[in-house]
Amino acid sequence: MNHSDDFAFPRNFKRRYSVAVRGEGVYLYDENGKRYLDACGGAAVVSIGHGVPEIIDAIAQQARQLSYVHSSQFASPVGAELAAVLAAKFPGAKQHVRVHYTSGGSEATETAIKISRAYWLARGETQRYKIISRWGSYHGTTLGALSASGNKVRRQAFAPLLPAAMEHISACFCYRCPLSLKFPACALACAEELEQTILKTGKESVAAFICEPVVGASSGAVPPEGYLRRIREICDAHGILMIADEVMTGAGRTGKYFAVEHWGVVPDMILLAKGLASGYAPLGAVLAGEKIWRAIEAGPGSLDHGFTYQGHPPSLAAGLAVQRYLEKHNLVERSRQRGEYLAKKLEGLRALPCVGDVRGKGMLQTVEFVADKASKSPFAKDFSFNFRLFENMQARGVMVYPMRGTVEDGGDHVLIAPPYVIEEAQIDFLAEQMAQALEEVGRDALAAGAGGN
Repeated sequence: MNHSDDFAFPRNFKRRYSVAVRGEGVYLYDENGKRYLDACGGAAVVSIGHGVPEIIDAIAQQARQLSYVHSSQFASPVGAELAAVLAAKFPGAKQHVRVHYTSGGSEATETAIKISRAYWLARGETQRYKIISRWGSYHGTTLGALSASGNKVRRQAFAPLLPAAMEHISACFCYRCPLSLKFPACALACAEELEQTILKTGKESVAAFICEPVVGASSGAVPPEGYLRRIREICDAHGILMIADEVMTGAGRTGKYFAVEHWGVVPDMILLAKGLASGYAPLGAVLAGEKIWRAIEAGPGSLDHGFTYQGHPPSLAAGLAVQRYLEKHNLVERSRQRGEYLAKKLEGLRALPCVGDVRGKGMLQTVEFVADKASKSPFAKDFSFNFRLFENMQARGVMVYPMRGTVEDGGDHVLIAPPYVIEEAQIDFLAEQMAQALEEVGRDALAAGAGGN
């Protein structure tokens, strides 16, 4: 491909992107025929692998039959069928759940924020509009979703544009506790901060609390036992909705269909995207518990919100086919089993001097890098440890997802989130290549004097 004639607007004008032309199983292939192990599923998107014929066939069949209808004019059979499948997976006691479709995770966050506002308007509590989130979180790139997010790196450039109706509490991040405490002696102080913020803000103005059960791109942090249950208790005590952002963790990524199931917590709304359609089509969803939609139904009777491609039939067909494939091949359980093996292999990286922490659930694992293990000090930002590792791994034929932001606007880590169909031998290869790459990049950091900010 002649890049000088490229009219596409890239994410980064300073990079020369390889051109992917094909995907099969856990591998991607570029225009030169080079093969890459997709160890991150793009952005933790690909769950069932690339190029599965039955998913592609389902999309094509739906497109031939019905390619588009507007959600304000028609429903569709495939939309009803997928909604029933997803509603049945909602955790906790059986209830009548409704599903609102979107094109992705950012739209799902925006939708949940609007639904929470609509819920309180329907109940006559018009003063409730504020959303509480956490620092060190990421809920999407659109302005409302970014405002709810606590990822300071991604917020920085757009801070003047972000809505002010969002409050943030401390992250639940035991490796780098923002409160300088230790679990369990901390008595879940980061969770108690939610109640303090509610009381300070005025509970009569708070509509909802949103969190990622396992943090995705920002840190990969896994909450300690009891944290999410305490959050649920606080929300209940003050009549506040709890929104679980499972855009990255949902559809089996952590070894349960929903990550909240690990802790027996039932939110009021759950957000899905990424693995919902495994990258075969853009698709997200908001699962709303019965009390929410019944209040809106009994009140205004409608939600003044929607998207052009909401309920896009071929995308819904992709999502439905992926759900059937997950069930048919028992891939959520496989995610748990392979995730345990992946975590074990990545744990071996702790011996390297540049590895500070390895954490995760199932097929969502994070490796964080430090210049000094004892102090946990990060590498200098201008050294770009995470991106250097990404480039080294890509040259080796392995794709990982580099991120920054565990320490304010610094700190380096990578996400490892391969398709659930990955084999143990492929995980072995991933771990071996990563160990070698870390040794090389670590030596470069030492030589460059990149030992901290």
